[in-house]
Amino acid sequence: MARSQEKPRRKVSGGLYHFFRTKRRHELAGFSAQTKLSEKVKVNVKRGRGSTIKRSLLSSKFINVADKKGKTVKTEILNVVENPANSNLVRRNIITKGAVVETKLGKVRVTSRPGQEGLVNGNLL
Repeated sequence: MARSQEKPRRKVSGGLYHFFRTKRRHELAGFSAQTKLSEKVKVNVKRGRGSTIKRSLLSSKFINVADKKGKTVKTEILNVVENPANSNLVRRNIITKGAVVETKLGKVRVTSRPGQEGLVNGNLL
């Protein structure tokens, strides 16, 4: 079964939509990168439509941290502390947008989307 980005099968009322065509290749959804915390930095490079290049981060150890004054420092991630999206991601040390990670500078909230942008940025809490 292909993962698709088209509208759902059922209406709000519970009835079915009647589709006039099948799935197309450009409507297919990709799998999530699920960026892990590890020693090696792995980046997956994909070609998009119009020859655009997308980088998705598969694993990383570092984060760019911005403090209140706007100064940015690259520091090492020690651990994933919490994730409001899914608590199971914390146990597996998976970094997503909104996750709180522990660094040498303190706790940092991730503001970038590592699976979409290819890097990890965050703000100091």
